Amino acid sequence: MNILVIDAQGGGIGKQLVSAIKESIPDATVTAVGTNVMATSAMLKAGADKAATGENAVVVNSKRADVIVGPIGIVIADALLGEITPLMAKAVAQSGAKRILIPVNHCDNIVVGVNGLNLGKLIQDVINELHKSCR
Repeated sequence: MNILVIDAQGGGIGKQLVSAIKESIPDATVTAVGTNVMATSAMLKAGADKAATGENAVVVNSKRADVIVGPIGIVIADALLGEITPLMAKAVAQSGAKRILIPVNHCDNIVVGVNGLNLGKLIQDVINELHKSCR
């Protein structure tokens, strides 16, 4: 299974995702794509099998992935402080991959109903969903 993890800013969510995926599903190939070098570096240090940075990397790897994982902002143009370009959001949204999106409230995009959920619980929910996808 080819899992694409996309993150922006400092890569904190992506780092936790990559680490949890590699621990829970060691035979999965994890490709990390950051919108900037810091995000990419954080995910690579967390154990991603391969990594790339930038808009074209998101577009190309979205076509190749079986599953795309990341914060919900990866499907919203101009989200994550403007790091998600319209082309990136479109590539993720139109990919044939299954998308597992983490509902985080950042940068004027508010997802109601997620108050009180901590990131650790959300990461575990991603892992649970990935295990369902592997069947």
